[in-house]
Amino acid sequence: MILFFTEDINFDLRDKNLIKRWLRAVAKQDGFKITDLNYIFCSDRYLLDINKQFLGHDYYTDIITFDNKQEEGNIVCGDIFISLDTVYINGDIYREGFQRELMRVMVHGLLHLTVYDDVDEKSRAKMRAAENRALDLLASMQG
Repeated sequence: MILFFTEDINFDLRDKNLIKRWLRAVAKQDGFKITDLNYIFCSDRYLLDINKQFLGHDYYTDIITFDNKQEEGNIVCGDIFISLDTVYINGDIYREGFQRELMRVMVHGLLHLTVYDDVDEKSRAKMRAAENRALDLLASMQG
């Protein structure tokens, strides 16, 4: 099950059913099945509080992913918090626009719950390539 929530902001994600199909397809490409995935859209301030409380980091970020999987196996179970404030800013900075940047960040969180990481330059390059493949898949699913 994939669910979408908001905290301290007003936001309505467009094309929820398409996005759910896309996320399931991305997970399936790496041999994973989504069992319980929650996206929580929030503000910078809200995500900063989570970053401080749970990770001990005192800085803004666009996304924080919590892996809630209780057992080993190729399942996805987690909570993904996304700051829409930062997504808007990064969409402008990277000249992607808000919607594409949001999709990139959403799939980035999902990829963290599968086999991808971004702890060094090599793993960041693999993550970026996986994000780009996922965005291409979404574009093909849209029409």
